[in-house]
Amino acid sequence: MKTYFLFTLLILCFSCKKETTITQNKNIADDYYKKAKRISNDSSFYYFNLAKNSYLDIKDSSGVGRSLVNMAIIQQYKGDYYGSIETSVEGNKFLKNINDSIIKLSLGSSYNNMGISSSYLYDFDNAIKFYKEALKYANKPDDIALYHNNLGDALMSLQDYKGADYNFNLALNTNIKEDYVRALNNLAKVKYYENKNYNPLPEFFKALKIRQEQNDLLAQNSSYATLADYFFDKDKSKALDYSKKMLEISIKNDSKEDKLQALQKIINLDKENYLIYFKEFQTLNDSVQIARSKAKNQFAVIRYDVEQKNALNQKLKADNEIERIRKNSGIGVLSLFLIGGFFWYRKRKKRLQQEKELEVKNTQLKMSKKVHDVVANGIYQVMTKIENQEHFDRDKALDELEFVYEKSRDISYDKTGDEQEFSKRISELIASFNNTAVKTYTAGNTALLWETISLPVQEEVYQIIRELMVNMRKHSNATNVAFRFEKINNSVDIQYKDNGIGISGDLIYNNGLRNTVSRIEAINGTITFDTKIEKGLKVNLSVPAS
Repeated sequence: MKTYFLFTLLILCFSCKKETTITQNKNIADDYYKKAKRISNDSSFYYFNLAKNSYLDIKDSSGVGRSLVNMAIIQQYKGDYYGSIETSVEGNKFLKNINDSIIKLSLGSSYNNMGISSSYLYDFDNAIKFYKEALKYANKPDDIALYHNNLGDALMSLQDYKGADYNFNLALNTNIKEDYVRALNNLAKVKYYENKNYNPLPEFFKALKIRQEQNDLLAQNSSYATLADYFFDKDKSKALDYSKKMLEISIKNDSKEDKLQALQKIINLDKENYLIYFKEFQTLNDSVQIARSKAKNQFAVIRYDVEQKNALNQKLKADNEIERIRKNSGIGVLSLFLIGGFFWYRKRKKRLQQEKELEVKNTQLKMSKKVHDVVANGIYQVMTKIENQEHFDRDKALDELEFVYEKSRDISYDKTGDEQEFSKRISELIASFNNTAVKTYTAGNTALLWETISLPVQEEVYQIIRELMVNMRKHSNATNVAFRFEKINNSVDIQYKDNGIGISGDLIYNNGLRNTVSRIEAINGTITFDTKIEKGLKVNLSVPAS
């Protein structure tokens, strides 16, 4: 009976303050949201996250959804495209009442943000889907023009010129100067793609003139990129001139993405100085990838910090409530709540800490592995070709460097596999290390051998072989390298052998070999290093065939 009385008293106490508490929390959440709107991106993300948690406390789903959409847009701006899509998806779940004009506006922004992120990840099919969803919720003329422009861009990337033409024409019907000029420029581009006899230059120059009058530097670079691409096959000198203007504006505007694009164009156009520009491109590209990696970790840390602060606030609220109840219901109830609150807080804090450490560690490992795979090994392979093959085609080298750039432009996007037959990729990879000093040999590498191997496993095998070859090139002094491929029972066995200096004593795992061991273990394969042979190194690999 006494316990029943205490719980009844607790219910009455909480009910008396419920309405006042909700009002106070609503004001706190709104203050966080307004502050986030007023300040810069990094701090803004922090306060939107605080607002989101405060809206969750009072079950304000609209506030939660709007906060998450704004957080997603910030992530997209910082280059965290995959994380941005995840946050937008999370936010959309809370934006249910589509008859509310504010919620419709937020949903439109969210789907548009998902479309932009997907476009940066070269996932144009999903980008088109998201832009079409955004248009369903658009009710402002400037939003409608923006979404049609974005949809037209994605369709143009997939060479659906009729669909792009239709959307750019719709985007022209706007009083927003920026959207009109963008549609004008893109519509001329589409007409030229559809009919190579069409002259798009009047529209291109008109768009550029308006952008210069408005002093819109980002938009000017879009015009310079368009003109450089147009003149690429017609007048290399003009194409180079516009590319250098793009580079100049990107430096003034501190736009790293535009600078990378400009450098990439100049590398293909300036035959005399392309190595100088390539080194600048490589340095900038590395810094961009590092910045994106830091941004992902930064957003994870901010979320963790806010969660921890929220947990602490909940504990403080509980402590205050316990103190109020203690005065009315005695020391027994206080002890009960104090002990329960203490253990709840400690358990929650420990869980958050473990989750944060694991998330940051996994992100760092993933980014390190991808940078090694895509940038380091890819560029090293091209450098080896340039250095050792006397008649290596310069244009082919530039194509391969462009491929490395496209692969690394947003390293957060997981993309495996290749349209080229895998056995041919392997043969070309091994052969690319062939030169006057090193001869490579391959046996048993047939298309049939790889038929039952999944694309993710194929990609890991490709990286393992490349790491072995890079390690050989750097350390072994070998003159002959041989690979033998063979299917035995339910596995594909790969034997690597060289006649280099070998590895004496205990095997020392440098970074490349350590990655090799990690990769083979990740796909449930095996690897053995035979260091006891008379000369050189022998490595036996085994990969599950299904």
